[in-house]
Amino acid sequence: MRAFAVILVLFLLVSCSATKQAAPVNVKQDVEVDNVAKVLFVIAHENFQDRELLVPKHLIEAKHEVVIASTSTEKARGVLGAELVPDVTLEQALEKIEEFDAVVFIGGSGSKDLFNNPVAHKIAKNAKNVLGAICLAPVILANAGVLNGKKATVWDDGRGTQIRILEDKGVAVMDGPIVVDGKLVTANGPDVARQFGERILYLLE
Repeated sequence: MRAFAVILVLFLLVSCSATKQAAPVNVKQDVEVDNVAKVLFVIAHENFQDRELLVPKHLIEAKHEVVIASTSTEKARGVLGAELVPDVTLEQALEKIEEFDAVVFIGGSGSKDLFNNPVAHKIAKNAKNVLGAICLAPVILANAGVLNGKKATVWDDGRGTQIRILEDKGVAVMDGPIVVDGKLVTANGPDVARQFGERILYLLE
């Protein structure tokens, strides 16, 4: 009987030890890490539109990694006074473009400086998944040639200037605040910055 008791105790000790060694992996945590996307925001160094950047950025960075690129990594300033230091230059972002699951171009009056920027164009052309632009920034995409044959919207100055630029580049300009064409998302201004960010998130997930 005593021998049986000793064997039983040893069996229980071995079982407990095995259970501790085989502690379950935190599957949820691993899945969340695997699902984290990397999103590149491209902004003008001066006079980017604050709301168009900060509102989508706030939404997206709650779930994904955000990187901000501009023509310089010196402090950048928005039209409404927001200040931030970009993470990378456009050239550095282009070198790592394959890492990004979404590329988002932000508008504002300063985005005109990127209308014909060849590096910005290459970033747009090499975006591998979701591509977005808001306000004036769809002009950057149009000039890069990535909107040809696509549906899009853009902020216009009331004289049809931006609309004509897009149409001349083969874009079907739609009369709406947000237009989604496959993995392409365009929006016409800061009033729909939140909805714009939500569409980006939806396409990522």
